[in-house]
Amino acid sequence: MNIPSRPTGQQAYDILRQRFARMGQIRNALGILGWDKDTMMPAGAADSRAESIATLAVLSHELMTAPDMPDLLARAAPGDDAMATANLTEMRRQHAHAAAVPGELVEATSRAASRCEMAWRTARQNSDFASLLPHLQTVLECTRAVAAAKAGALGLSPYDALLDQYDAGTRQADIDPVFAELASELPDLIATALEHQKSLPAPIAPTGPFAVPAQEKLGRETMAALGFDMQRGRLDVSLHPFCGGAEDDVRITTRYEHDDCINALMGIVHETGHALYEQGLPKDWRAQPVGEARGMSLHESQSLLMEMQVARSRPFMDWMAPRLRAAFADSGDDAAWGADNLHRLVTRVRPGFIRVDADEVTYPAHILVRYEMETALIAGTMKLADLPEAFNARIHDLLGLKVPEDRLGCLQDIHWPSGSWGYFPTYTLGAIIAAQLREAAGRDNPAIMPAIAKGDFTPLLDWLRPRIHARGSAASTKEIVRDATGAVPNTGPYLRHLRERYCAQV
Repeated sequence: MNIPSRPTGQQAYDILRQRFARMGQIRNALGILGWDKDTMMPAGAADSRAESIATLAVLSHELMTAPDMPDLLARAAPGDDAMATANLTEMRRQHAHAAAVPGELVEATSRAASRCEMAWRTARQNSDFASLLPHLQTVLECTRAVAAAKAGALGLSPYDALLDQYDAGTRQADIDPVFAELASELPDLIATALEHQKSLPAPIAPTGPFAVPAQEKLGRETMAALGFDMQRGRLDVSLHPFCGGAEDDVRITTRYEHDDCINALMGIVHETGHALYEQGLPKDWRAQPVGEARGMSLHESQSLLMEMQVARSRPFMDWMAPRLRAAFADSGDDAAWGADNLHRLVTRVRPGFIRVDADEVTYPAHILVRYEMETALIAGTMKLADLPEAFNARIHDLLGLKVPEDRLGCLQDIHWPSGSWGYFPTYTLGAIIAAQLREAAGRDNPAIMPAIAKGDFTPLLDWLRPRIHARGSAASTKEIVRDATGAVPNTGPYLRHLRERYCAQV
């Protein structure tokens, strides 16, 4: 590319657009490589794949931190187009993050995370934290180095610098009071929900086994009904469900159990929420920063809106119950397949060890524990070797459970081994936003939930597309939520939702 020595504002912006488009294509390749690593890659390819991923990560970093980037970003002037202006703002933000980290640290971090992920798979299976410790220690040291570098460049605390990667503008000072409120509310909320649950008939769990092909077929049909474009994505199996892939190739995964057909279905619905967001991003801004999802809190709001707000509602179960009965007609007592019973089953409050299987009422406790752990580890006030004991103690404090083995404790999540530090808070922030969006959508269009009872998700998706998905990163999370609902993110709708659904009170 011939770059003028002193490009005009528009020329500089056009050069940046081409460069970011190239980085976007590298990101697409990394997405497919990452999906393959987590679904189909043979274990013997782990080291080679780690090198490939690290190489592409470095190439993208070199493009982002090229010597002429600061001058191009300073000169760029895209005119009066609002999306182009927002695109330039995001370019500058992403560059500030990338330029703060030396290329060799990017490479070391990518390599350490890839290797740690593979070690985690074995350690989790064997409930062996000691075997993971040296690998995770390397990832933590790299993460601390990245956090320190970004903190100095961005004028943030190390943890805030990590948060900003996943949720632009979110700060620990924003999270602490929200989580403090939830920590204060949770004990009474959990106790009240459990007491109310005693007044209801105990749900009957359908008895298996449930054939995986039948589960998969029902999952694909549900994805399509929700609005997932099956020509631009696919469903596969992984140890930990996720949504990944690339533009026009959004890939989601779930995990199947022979004795439970509900968990996999809810996992598919959850990941479909993520995928719908990706498939609904502004097409005219593909491979550009403004065309990306705004951040992980908003991303999680889309998955939790679909799974928790929609799929665990009575209208959804009115539609799903006959489909479950038809798919698994030979599996046990027919009474188990009634909509009323299934609704009680999917809204059952039962403190447990596994975060991804937790009910809505106890789920925030899992996030509070992880938030406390990772902030302490990044700050250096906790030794990594002490993580299992500290983790287990806080689970006992908040949920009254004694963790019997690390597989059910600090080894259950892939986030820390994969280098995703600062990510966990976005789950609960997303749940808060999801409740707010569902409340606003129902207020704007009261026909949404009745339509869901008939298997028609179009009214809900029509409400979400222009207000959330199509906006990409053109505004902040707070602005997008405020414009969609009339208020910035707040705990009011979330706590109302939990009390109404689980405590029979508003």
